Amino acid sequence: MKNGALIRLLVLLSIACSVNQVQAQNSTDMRDSRPRKVSGASQPAADLQVFERSSTSSEEQRSGSTRVAGTEAAVDDERFADLPAAGVRQLSPPWVRARIAEAERLLKSKPLQTAMTSPSIEFVTLAALDRVNTRMHLLTVPKKTFLTKGAELTLTSSLGAQLNLRVVRANGVNTAVDIRDGTGDSFVPLVVEFPIEKRGVFREMAYYTSAHPAILTPELARAGRAYVRTMVDLAAKRLSEKGVTISPQIVDVAERLCLVEHVDHDRFRLENRLALFDEIYSLYALNELDTYRYSVSFAGAGGMVQMIPWAYNLMRQRHPGVGLTPDFVTGMRNHGNALQAMLLYMQDTWNDLAQSEDVQYALNEKLATQAELLAAGYNSNAARLSSYIRRGGSDWRTLIPRETQVYLQILKTLEGLVPAKPRARANE
Repeated sequence: MKNGALIRLLVLLSIACSVNQVQAQNSTDMRDSRPRKVSGASQPAADLQVFERSSTSSEEQRSGSTRVAGTEAAVDDERFADLPAAGVRQLSPPWVRARIAEAERLLKSKPLQTAMTSPSIEFVTLAALDRVNTRMHLLTVPKKTFLTKGAELTLTSSLGAQLNLRVVRANGVNTAVDIRDGTGDSFVPLVVEFPIEKRGVFREMAYYTSAHPAILTPELARAGRAYVRTMVDLAAKRLSEKGVTISPQIVDVAERLCLVEHVDHDRFRLENRLALFDEIYSLYALNELDTYRYSVSFAGAGGMVQMIPWAYNLMRQRHPGVGLTPDFVTGMRNHGNALQAMLLYMQDTWNDLAQSEDVQYALNEKLATQAELLAAGYNSNAARLSSYIRRGGSDWRTLIPRETQVYLQILKTLEGLVPAKPRARANE
């Protein structure tokens, strides 16, 4: 009996210990898996994925409280925190593009003042996102102020918020700004509604996203590089389908020139070059088919590929079967059409250069590369390259125009900082 009682007592004690362990384990599981709460019905689930961490060191993780829509809410991470300059937090490209589309719809739907028959050409309107509560604010800015680098002003947004705007870089529709509230929290500028006029007469309304500091991330730059590569490959494929073969080496160079053409030479000399390249690639990711739609040089070169009317019309005459768009402005605004014209021009240029004994000598003696000869020919007069090589030999680069010299420096720097994977064979 004593032995039996002892056994029963041991069994009961074992059961009690097991129950306590299960309860303790359940308590731990509930604590670790407790869903984070964000107060406010206005916070959709999709917006909880706004920010993505680019580094996950323990020093960067901290808990705290974030105010959302006027209420205090405990949050275990910083998904709604301000983006630091170092980019610890990233705005993902798909999320940014979705917000850009939303901002553009909002701008296009705002009513025109009843007394006006056409939009005012004196003001621009910016759509900026409050990343704390994901509300979209509209800011009306005098165009003259918008186009003045360093200009600062305080504005009342469409939602009644007092916001401080500073012009970081003035460049038409591509003007970059910094927007902050009274506490210093930055807003995300998404789209500018910019009235384009000619001789004081309204022509069209441009909707564009600049490379604002609050938007730029490495992921965005990578998305822009992928966009350019995809579009150049597609243009080469369409030409191949029309019976025109473009060598893969020329496609490689064309892809690089889609960036080189848009590098400001003063900024290249004075600023961080990799950051400058990433900024341009980011523009491609932000605007995609509309990137550089409104870009026109002093020489009349337009669009993504910055081709001049004379060169474009020459390609239309030489390659009627390709079916390039007859109108130059329309043709340059269409990336697919413009890239086909660019590839045709570069292939024709190389076919002519390859017939020159001077060019062949320079290539054989490694005085020049195909890439830099193509780039120099695209930026200046390709017909003069043979004479430059004949007269200058290894110093032929000193004879080309100064602008083209910088152009080649940009290409060389780009190759060093952002190396591209060469195409192994022609596009099929």
